Amino acid sequence: MTSGSKTWAVLLLSSLMLSLSANASAPEDAATTRALIASLGRPAPARTPFAEARFMKMLDQPLVVSGQLAWLGEDRLERTVEHPHREVSTIANGEVSQQREGRSPRSFSLKRAPQLQLLLDSFVALLGGDAARLDQAFVVQHSADGADHWTLTLTPRDAKLAQTVSRIDIDGSGNEPHCMRMQEADGDVAIDLLGAYAAKMPATPTRDALATICQGD
Repeated sequence: MTSGSKTWAVLLLSSLMLSLSANASAPEDAATTRALIASLGRPAPARTPFAEARFMKMLDQPLVVSGQLAWLGEDRLERTVEHPHREVSTIANGEVSQQREGRSPRSFSLKRAPQLQLLLDSFVALLGGDAARLDQAFVVQHSADGADHWTLTLTPRDAKLAQTVSRIDIDGSGNEPHCMRMQEADGDVAIDLLGAYAAKMPATPTRDALATICQGD
C-alpha cells in the first residue's frame, strides 16, 4: 500500500503517544463497557466533523487535516477532507476509493490495507453500538476517571495486524466520543478530535496539547 493510502488509513478516525488516559482511572466491568458501547450507537447515516494531527518520525511537524467523517450504513464509510485540500475517500463493498482535486481517481482492495480494516471494524462497531463486533476484532479495555470522562483502549487480537496498528484509544464523556488516537507499530501516531472537539485543534498541535484537550481540560 502506498504512503498516501497509509496516511488515509490513520486519518479515518485514526485515526486514532502514550495513552491519552494519562490521569488515574479505574477499570470498568464488562457490563458497564457493553452499556457504554451501546450508548455510542447512531442511526445511519451518521456524520461528524473531525480534525487530525498525524505525527510521523520522518517529519518535524505533524500533518493536519480536517473535514467530515460519515458512516453510511453497514460497512460503508466516507471521509471528506476539506482543509488543506479537497479529497473524498470511501470504503464500500470491500473496496477503497479516493478522489482528490487535480488528480485521477483511484481504488484498491480493502485486503491490501489491514489497518483500514481495523478502523472499519472499530468505527462501524462504535457507531452501531455493537460491542460483540468490537470484541471480535479487539481486546477492549474501559476505564473512567470518576468524573464524566472515559477511555476505551482497543488492542488488535490478530498478532499480524498488531504489527501494523498496536492500539487505538478513544476518549469521551457521556455518550459522545471526543478523541481517537491510533498508535502504529512503527511509531507514527494519529490523533483525531471529533465532533465539537474538532474546532479545538491548535494551529500548531503537539501531543501534550492534544492529550490535555482529549482529557476535557
